[in-house]
Amino acid sequence: MQQVLNDRLQSINLYLIGMMGAGKSTVGRMLARELGYGFVDTDNVLEKAAGKTINQLFAEEGEAAFRQLESEVLAQVCAHKQLVIATGGGIVLRRDNWSYLHHGIIIWLDVAVEILYNRLAEDTTRPLLQDTDPQGKLRSLLEQRQALYNQADLRITITQEETSEQTITRIIEAIPSILKQPH
Repeated sequence: MQQVLNDRLQSINLYLIGMMGAGKSTVGRMLARELGYGFVDTDNVLEKAAGKTINQLFAEEGEAAFRQLESEVLAQVCAHKQLVIATGGGIVLRRDNWSYLHHGIIIWLDVAVEILYNRLAEDTTRPLLQDTDPQGKLRSLLEQRQALYNQADLRITITQEETSEQTITRIIEAIPSILKQPH
């Protein structure tokens, strides 16, 4: 089954999009292992390239500079094949990024704001959540990005009870529905 899917994927990259806290890195790493793909987290690559944390980048250079660097990282990463790529939550905001994302399969991990908030409540490393009302901030970010996330090839809605393993299984089962039929 896995080999058949890999043959049909033809080394195409899988891009995970969605809000911070959606589980893109965790699910991405496991999905890559399952498919025998490499795994890249654009936030990690970006931090290594900048020599700074995302928090420092936001604080010192602002969101626009961060988004520019994020686009440059995506451009470099998408030149490779057979990768599962976990992207930053706001990567969908720049039109240029879509031209890179469309080289692969775009999978939106759709997680309710309440679940995101519970997952991120203790996380102080998220610059966009340094807000008096982090849950309200999450809701407004999701509202801003929802129409963009909706452009994904696959939308995987994740519930509170679902394990990462169950999410992986659902993604793997859903991928063939969007692949071209073999001739």
